[in-house]
Amino acid sequence: MKAILLVTLERLTTAFRERVTLFWFIIFPLFLLVILTLIFGNMGKQGQMSFSVALVNMEASSGGPVDFSQIVESTFQQAAKPAAEGEEPLFSLVQPARGENKDAFLSREKQAVRIGNLSALIVIPSGFNQGLMARIIGGTSASDAKSAITVYQNKGRAGSEMATSIIGQIISRIDREILARSGKFDEDKAVPMVTDWIGSAKGEVSYVDFLLPGVILMGFFVTGLFGVPSSILFARDRQILRRYWVTPLSVSRYLAGFSLGHIAQCMVQFFLLYLVGRFALGATLRFDRITPIAFLLLASVSFLSFGFLIASLAKTANAGMAIANILNMPMMFLGGLFFPISGLPPVLKAIVLVNPLTYLAEGLRTSLGVESGGVSTPLTIVVPLAWIALCLIIASRRLRWDVGR
Repeated sequence: MKAILLVTLERLTTAFRERVTLFWFIIFPLFLLVILTLIFGNMGKQGQMSFSVALVNMEASSGGPVDFSQIVESTFQQAAKPAAEGEEPLFSLVQPARGENKDAFLSREKQAVRIGNLSALIVIPSGFNQGLMARIIGGTSASDAKSAITVYQNKGRAGSEMATSIIGQIISRIDREILARSGKFDEDKAVPMVTDWIGSAKGEVSYVDFLLPGVILMGFFVTGLFGVPSSILFARDRQILRRYWVTPLSVSRYLAGFSLGHIAQCMVQFFLLYLVGRFALGATLRFDRITPIAFLLLASVSFLSFGFLIASLAKTANAGMAIANILNMPMMFLGGLFFPISGLPPVLKAIVLVNPLTYLAEGLRTSLGVESGGVSTPLTIVVPLAWIALCLIIASRRLRWDVGR
């Protein structure tokens, strides 16, 4: 047991004695946690995400008792005002200036949507009042172009899609008001709707609470992917391991001490990241339960096994670092550590589905109450365990512990 503890101590002292190791395994995760929280920490809060929307009313005044186009226009103007004093509006509304040519405005704003300078463009067509009245009376179908409001969006931009979703909700409210004014809407016969929170009583999850588990896993991942193979391969190439084997220390004891040292290093990373996240950035997550601790342990062992796999595939230390760099970025950024993963092309989705980081991040966040569990709980355990088994089987057959063997 003493020999195992000595190897553990050697692993820790070696890891934290080198400046490069300290930067990549400690300082960089802390820096990433702080900088991402400061940049994206206000996402989703009132007044912190604003869209720029343009509206052009091509309809001339109807002269009738009800000007439906004016109802639409005034509703969007009202929605573009801040909900309370001191707050920013949800979106800013751009309209043609007095006397400006509407066709020229329409052409200019379409181009703005196309290049991403505008989130959405709303067009009330000419003949809108007449077409809508005919639709209400029953003379035309709901698909009549004259009664349809056109919304131009850039489908490739998330901000444009979110703005279009908000516009759709406002138009639904406008439709309700128009039906009420025309006498076609009966409030007593409307379907009631009640909203309630599901899950945490505090409602929305802050970005730092979403990010903190991901950065912790990233620290574990980098430690396993780079720290484990570099320690083994450099020690083997410099014939340091050969000196171990002439002592009573066996390979199994060395592996036990090495693994304990790796887990201890991960725990140091965890405590530092948690302290900064909790007391400096306002994270509210609690890890003092069995399930989150179990996922942290599963993650550290998973990435330890990946390190053994890389060490078994590489012939030299430099080759091991090259393999680690190839795996690093795709696995890290397609594992949902920093941002939710959705809408990816099929090729990238295939990587997500086989990536153990995806399941570890999902399982850890679900155990902490950050996510509702898009992946079934058994998969968040079975997939990492399968990767551990696969990596250890390959490593046990291929890993050379001595340059002379």
